Amino acid sequence: MIAMLILLAIIVAVILAIVGIYNSLVRLRNQVDNSWSQIDVQLKRRHDLIPNLIETAKGYMQHERGTFEAITQARSQAMGAKGVAESGKAEGILGAALGKFMLTVEAYPDLKANQNFLALQEELSSTENKIAFARQSYNDQVLFLNNKTQMFPSNVIAGMFNFTKRDFFELENPEEKNVPQVKF
Repeated sequence: MIAMLILLAIIVAVILAIVGIYNSLVRLRNQVDNSWSQIDVQLKRRHDLIPNLIETAKGYMQHERGTFEAITQARSQAMGAKGVAESGKAEGILGAALGKFMLTVEAYPDLKANQNFLALQEELSSTENKIAFARQSYNDQVLFLNNKTQMFPSNVIAGMFNFTKRDFFELENPEEKNVPQVKF
């Protein structure tokens, strides 16, 4: 009788451990998905701001057509990107195109003084900061999930219920990884 109670207690403990691990994996997976959606919201905001910024600048920068076309093309690619890896690559290209655009703006003092342009530029800068924080949060959540799916004993439960490793959001454009240099 005591052996049966001990066996029953062990079975209940194992079941509770499995349920606990499963629930923590579900929570982590949902946190990763939520973090990705936060990035997506900020990227949408960024994509919406870019055409307004370009239109404001076009009047001042008539002969910079190639710059505008590069940004427009990069924005289209970024909006059509699917998944974390493709988004990382496309957003890196878009970031580099925007960086070149902002450097070009420096040659146009009238444009830099335009209130609409300054407001849009501030919005874009704020959005870039929010994107950076959202990327960091996403990567933190991916790290937690990946650790849980790869460490014993939770990796056994993760394998049983098809919890898989997620990709980090990484910049694939080497230009965006480099720190800009300011020279006077």
